[in-house]
Amino acid sequence: MPLFPGTVHSKLPKIGTTIFSTMSKMAAEYNAINLSQGFPDFSCSEELIKLVNEAMLKGNNQYAPMPGLFALRELLAVKTETLYGTKYDPDTEITITAGGTQAIYTAIAATIREDDEVIIFEPAYDCYQPAIEVAGGKTVYLQLKAPDYSINWEEVQKMFNHRTRMIIINTPHNPTGSILSEQDMRQLEKIVKNSDTVIVSDEVYEHIIFDGTVHQSVARFPHLAERSFIISSFGKTFHTTGWKVGYCVAPKNLMAEFRKVHQFLVFSVNTPIQFALAEYLKQKDNYLGLARFYETKRDFFIDLIKKSGFQFKPAAGTYFQLLDYSKLNTDKDTDYAIRLIKESGIASIPISVFYHKPVDNKMLRFCFAKKEETLEKAAGILCKL
Repeated sequence: MPLFPGTVHSKLPKIGTTIFSTMSKMAAEYNAINLSQGFPDFSCSEELIKLVNEAMLKGNNQYAPMPGLFALRELLAVKTETLYGTKYDPDTEITITAGGTQAIYTAIAATIREDDEVIIFEPAYDCYQPAIEVAGGKTVYLQLKAPDYSINWEEVQKMFNHRTRMIIINTPHNPTGSILSEQDMRQLEKIVKNSDTVIVSDEVYEHIIFDGTVHQSVARFPHLAERSFIISSFGKTFHTTGWKVGYCVAPKNLMAEFRKVHQFLVFSVNTPIQFALAEYLKQKDNYLGLARFYETKRDFFIDLIKKSGFQFKPAAGTYFQLLDYSKLNTDKDTDYAIRLIKESGIASIPISVFYHKPVDNKMLRFCFAKKEETLEKAAGILCKL
């Protein structure tokens, strides 16, 4: 195919292939154990697959309503009110999306205008900044404080001004596994009070939180909920990342703007899967038992690597564990991650890539959403380094 002869003015000139695709490709090339990209290597529920098949056989294979299947939105409204105490109208305040990333992009595209400022916290999940840039906004970067990756709210207050149109938070946090507390939410509430700033709260790991800790959704805080888009993911909750189905919850006035973009971005989302999820969500244990499921995997993994040369603090949430290799090697984290794939047969994600200007704390992210035998093999490699 001949190249387009004209000039292509890229809106994302500094953006290449995501680190997740890069490391997973290398893992396949070198036959390495892939603990880089965040997806399980075990199957989802057979019951859920059966429900999808039944929905297909019943003829539910055409367009779903633009906002999503109403029965599914009704269940999500009940779930959100039960867990977090805030009631959302399933008709006007909940929309089913093609995964969490699409929901985040849509929320940004619906509200950010040229030169609006958006505060994000680094290390930050890699879809935030590109979406802001495409919308014409300006990203304001604030670093989480290692080693616990907490937010310095005094710094946020200093950076906050009349141009701050949005703040994006992520709890439980990818890539660090840290979580925001009730006090964090109160601090955020205080900062945005009496402003036009909206919040995007990325809560796709809401059910993967450990050690008896309660997830502090913005939905628990009325003065935050009234200005927030809450993003969640069925893929993370039900081990079906390849289905790319998530949802957004927001007050009516924000959701109206969200849907204006959503309808022209994807219009609607996979119909038979929505029917299946509407049935599967009726069993609360299918999501309420997730924390214990992954906490067991976290504990299994970190117990196996206790005698390794890595230092770590157990993840508070998500299915990612950070490992500090500073006592093992002085290489940059990107170089060390590549060496581990090529020389040791294990793939991870270097944390420096989650910063707009690389910050090398000698940290690698490992996904423990894997079978026990996979984690045992991975731990065996890590303990030999």
